Amino acid sequence: MSMNDPIADMLTRVRNANSAGKDTVAMPSSKKLVEIARVMEEEGYIAGYEIVEAKPRNILTITLKYGARKARTIHGLKRVSKPGLRIYAGKDELPRVMGGLGTAVISTSSGVMADRDARKAGIGGEVIAFIW
Repeated sequence: MSMNDPIADMLTRVRNANSAGKDTVAMPSSKKLVEIARVMEEEGYIAGYEIVEAKPRNILTITLKYGARKARTIHGLKRVSKPGLRIYAGKDELPRVMGGLGTAVISTSSGVMADRDARKAGIGGEVIAFIW
């Protein structure tokens, strides 16, 4: 099955699993999706991720993180730059999600990183998603 926007598919799967209170969510893996999962783990939104070797394609399994009494750590996920309309931001125009309480995932020339890291490195790029 061909998929036009695997990043939006990943975010939707994580959003749905989080709303349903699931422990893990699985999806087809790619380098970009693994990098987005890495950023989500570094920022503390997920407990972890792993790549399971499979044929014909590897599977990315994300372990979701919850607080006390199943309180969600991810309150929202939003795809910003879409295949039909790419959104780019320069180093001075990087967005702040919820006044700095959330995270913007940025694809830069130095790899995928959080908006704080991109601001610190002084580089801009494609704004992939907002997480709060």
